[in-house]
Amino acid sequence: QVQLVESGGGLVQAGGSLSLSCAASGRTDNIYATGWFRQAPGKEREFVAAIGWSGGSADYADSVKGRFTISRDNAKNTVNLQMNSLKPEDTAVYRCAARRGGVRRTWALFDYWGQGTQVTVSS
Repeated sequence: QVQLVESGGGLVQAGGSLSLSCAASGRTDNIYATGWFRQAPGKEREFVAAIGWSGGSADYADSVKGRFTISRDNAKNTVNLQMNSLKPEDTAVYRCAARRGGVRRTWALFDYWGQGTQVTVSS
């Protein structure tokens, strides 16, 4: 089993920045790709960004491309999401997820999930 714990959420004004972190523990040798998904009240869960094991392959949703950066530190078993130029529409619960395969955008393909961290962007 793999456990994922997110941290770094909070309240920020529009245009500001936040950094989220996802710490993995347990059978981390089972993890190849890690992603971030978000869900706002009344909306479906949506893909934000994902990164492969080597860090060389990263994928972003069009809505965050150029503003968010995903990175990983395999020595520390962490994946970070740096969020800049935040907008009110970025407000959501952000959840970290990991899978045994490559980078994907479909949340149902991810095997392990964290509990989530709230990000609120005020206008």
